[in-house]
Amino acid sequence: MCKTKEILNLLQGCKNMKKLLKIHAQVILNGYQDHPNITHKLLNFCAVSNSGNLPYAIILFQHIKNPQTPAWNSIIRGYSQSPFPLESLFYYNQMMFQSLVFPDNFTFTFLLKACEKVKKLERKCCEVHASIIRRGYIEDVVVCTNLVRSYARNELINAAQRVFDEMPVRDLVCWNSMIACYSQAGLHDEALKFYGRMRVSNVGLDAFTLVSLLSSCAHVGALKFGFQIHKFVDEYGFLEDVFVNNALIDMYAKCGSLDWACWVFHRMLKRDVSTWNCMIVGLGVHGQGDEAISFFEQMLQAGFHPNSITFLGLLCGCSHQGLIEEGFKYFQMMNSKFGLQPGIKHFGCMVDMFGRAGKLEKALDIIQNSPSQDDPVLWRTLLGACKIHKNVEIGEVAMKKLVDLRGLDAGDCVLLAGIYAEAKDHQGVSRMRKMIKTQGIKTTQGWSWIEVDDTVHKFVVDDKSHHDTDEIYMKLMEIIHRATLVGYVEEKTSGSSDSLSEECSGKSGSYHSEKLAIAFGLARTPEGTSLQIVKNLRVCKDCHSFTKFVSKAFRREIIVRDRVRFHHFKDGACSCKDYW
Repeated sequence: MCKTKEILNLLQGCKNMKKLLKIHAQVILNGYQDHPNITHKLLNFCAVSNSGNLPYAIILFQHIKNPQTPAWNSIIRGYSQSPFPLESLFYYNQMMFQSLVFPDNFTFTFLLKACEKVKKLERKCCEVHASIIRRGYIEDVVVCTNLVRSYARNELINAAQRVFDEMPVRDLVCWNSMIACYSQAGLHDEALKFYGRMRVSNVGLDAFTLVSLLSSCAHVGALKFGFQIHKFVDEYGFLEDVFVNNALIDMYAKCGSLDWACWVFHRMLKRDVSTWNCMIVGLGVHGQGDEAISFFEQMLQAGFHPNSITFLGLLCGCSHQGLIEEGFKYFQMMNSKFGLQPGIKHFGCMVDMFGRAGKLEKALDIIQNSPSQDDPVLWRTLLGACKIHKNVEIGEVAMKKLVDLRGLDAGDCVLLAGIYAEAKDHQGVSRMRKMIKTQGIKTTQGWSWIEVDDTVHKFVVDDKSHHDTDEIYMKLMEIIHRATLVGYVEEKTSGSSDSLSEECSGKSGSYHSEKLAIAFGLARTPEGTSLQIVKNLRVCKDCHSFTKFVSKAFRREIIVRDRVRFHHFKDGACSCKDYW
């Protein structure tokens, strides 16, 4: 007869379910199925181990007489790591019905990880929080860190902040969780500000800190802050960390500095697929399709297998540079050579590529033959191309489809109104205005970010909220005057369609967000300094023209990242060559 210690030793060395089933048979044959240590090890292996079997763990659990906290924890943990995290909550509720069983710090940690994986569990997060307080675990660093992450995942940022502020002790993981909390919520400027508090706390930093901060820098275009993080990478010995270096490449590319992105890439001794993708995508959004293709060929020669992101960068670059034949070749190559099925974004790039080139019939054909033809994004992309090429007929086809799909937004009405205005169809413009009013469609507010003196400043159209508003508007008047002297003429759309949208307003006296950001940047930076601006909408025709002449009048390079691509303005010209 096997003894208890022998069975426990067998379980300790067990590495797969086949062996575990044999051990379990010995447990039953020898009458040890009610032995607490043995049943717990059996359960823990099935529920938690990568080689385990969660359904089998449930069977084991159901045969345990009066399961105690460790047994419940195994099941809760198992489901929190599974594709069915909601089951963790079900078992936790069952556990609470057992009068002699109480949750411990492990229970709450596993339960909160389940809440973190599933959105829209705000109420459950609050309930767990209350239980944590009642059970006396509110000062447990691990539990509270998971509580912060759970609140953040459910977009309860203020609640996450309160938990963090009330913690008596905070470790590095906890600080990282708060930075991730802001980043996940899209509050990237707040994430960067929060790091100032973290530095004062002297908890140090790790790769997770660096990657999170670099990601936030990339989103807001905070190049100077990104340079500081780069120094930390060197000082703290992360030069060989592939993930950190990939984040550096991504940050530099998204902040408009391809030279630095290339420098980081070429110094890396070890690369992965993401490394190449960061460069290819970065080149793509800068409109450097030829360079993106060159990197792709080098990637293949180096023995790396491309994925869907690789082709997204390639197609983006081809679209922005008008490389239609090359783009179509790589689109077909995805499946024919690499067995990759194009997704909605790949089809979107193809519609955009043909649409920009004026091949609207071909763009329409791409949509109608795609498996995603009922996705509003494709039709909206086509509508945008119709605005560029002033095509009323196909524009109306796209609009009708958007209405049928119930995917209409105010921006679509603005685009079609613009097409009607160019065609001097004033009734069409009026119909679009009426549609917005009767259906209560909201426009997307446009904004622009600019980093000055290590601080990110945000502007909206006709913004008067900045504490230096008077100075900004005075500077803007000077800029407009000097730009006019070198040839700037305000672009005015025939008709009044642009007044339907805040950011595309053509009315007199309206100042778009990037104009205010440029004025602030020119007022607060030394002569010769380049300006970096990020905006959430596509740059309008007038602002594009305005920025070109400002770069000439003030002899400044101005880099603008809009919703679609980068524009490098210098000496009165733009890198997009007016093809955007």
